[in-house]
Amino acid sequence: MCCSGVVAAQQPVPLPEVIELVDEGHFADAEAMIAKGLDDATLPADTREALEFERERMRRILIDFHRDEAEVRKRLGERIPDLRDEEFARWKQANLLEHRVIDGRTWYFDRAISNLFRLSPEANARRADPSFSEGPMESPNAHQASVREAALASGNTSVGGHRIRVTQTLTVDADAVPAGETVRAWIPYPRAIPGQQEDIRLVRSSPEGAEVAPESVLQRTAYLEQPARAGEPTEFAITYELDILARYFDIDAERVTPAPATAELAAYLGERAPHIVFTPELREFSSKVVGDETNPYLIARKLFAAVDEIPWAGAREYSTISNISDYALHAGHADCGQQTLLLITLLRLNGIPARWQSGMVFEGGEGPDHDYWNLHDWGWVYLAPYGWVPMDVTTGRFEGNAELEWFYLGGLDAYRIVFNDGWGSQFQPAKVHFRSETVDSQRGEVEWSGGNLYFDQWDYGFEAREIRPSTTNPSTRSTITPPEGT
Repeated sequence: MCCSGVVAAQQPVPLPEVIELVDEGHFADAEAMIAKGLDDATLPADTREALEFERERMRRILIDFHRDEAEVRKRLGERIPDLRDEEFARWKQANLLEHRVIDGRTWYFDRAISNLFRLSPEANARRADPSFSEGPMESPNAHQASVREAALASGNTSVGGHRIRVTQTLTVDADAVPAGETVRAWIPYPRAIPGQQEDIRLVRSSPEGAEVAPESVLQRTAYLEQPARAGEPTEFAITYELDILARYFDIDAERVTPAPATAELAAYLGERAPHIVFTPELREFSSKVVGDETNPYLIARKLFAAVDEIPWAGAREYSTISNISDYALHAGHADCGQQTLLLITLLRLNGIPARWQSGMVFEGGEGPDHDYWNLHDWGWVYLAPYGWVPMDVTTGRFEGNAELEWFYLGGLDAYRIVFNDGWGSQFQPAKVHFRSETVDSQRGEVEWSGGNLYFDQWDYGFEAREIRPSTTNPSTRSTITPPEGT
């Protein structure tokens, strides 16, 4: 029995253990540890916030994984009427029907069925319509060919382009926020990037008075606020114009040399937890792919091709994943941001500077045949003496096309808008509560004094149309100065 009158300090809750419990689906145990930690009045503020987010992460995982097996079998049976038990069991065992066991119960990903058809040719062949909807740039086309030809003919790396008018909307569900409370919204907004997107002008906002973040903010937004009204959705919108130019670098492998040792490039070479970590498994994967190759460009091509082999599938929310590059390496599928973070990590591991970029891709023109748009992530890799060159591993390699095979390792089309030059960057003005998307910023963010509004409480929209060919003169635009510290 202690007689000194001194109360022993409570042992701190180990955050890595909580994260591991959440990742492994032991939510009840994780919650017990979180509650214990939050009861400690001496807990540092950053640890308290991290534990609170793990509680929120569990809630978000259960939003993504909310279908039980009976519902999934029923829904899949509607697509494959003669579905056999052994097929379902086999696809489940291979995790082609993505699921998680959480506290002893099996829950399926909301997009498990649509992803199954992308991941399994066998399953896809069993449905009535085995075709997929694809973006306009996911196959070799005349636009990519014209970009390459114009760059080769002119010697410029920024060519062509057009002026675009864009409207983005964010609509909060009626009564998601109590009437009279202020709703705060951040809508993604492009940064000026010489040679890529220029002459950005805000046309209007609703409500009026949008606060556009400075160019220096790597995840730039237009901030708006207004009071909620009972029984009515709260609507926000911005309209802006910008010039978008295509990029193409004609890379000669024999000219490529290792990146110079500079402080600027050093920021793009190291690990950046939690999503860029040089794990033992990632080192092993890299070694198998790269072999004894030493040329940075040829290493980049090998890694690009290897990551491009990972099948695309609809992704769970990034904020629910504790290490995205590791997830992409092991899950058997990945979306654009997951593939990009994996490729960035592999390039950095091999001493090749790499960084993130993301925003929106779209199809120009008028009418229902030209209304495609989608969230998209890609990156940039530094190859001396060319400097920073773009890479889009998800649009990927066009095998069998001699001229365009490696277009997206050194080139970009003119049908994308950059919102982000870094992942997980801070907003201005800053959010008070957790972000819905902790990595990217493409849909927007919303909060009120009572907390963050997650994606199930609001919707977003995007519309882009071409006004005219770009008036920007690309003749002097051959390099891009990267942002610092991404």
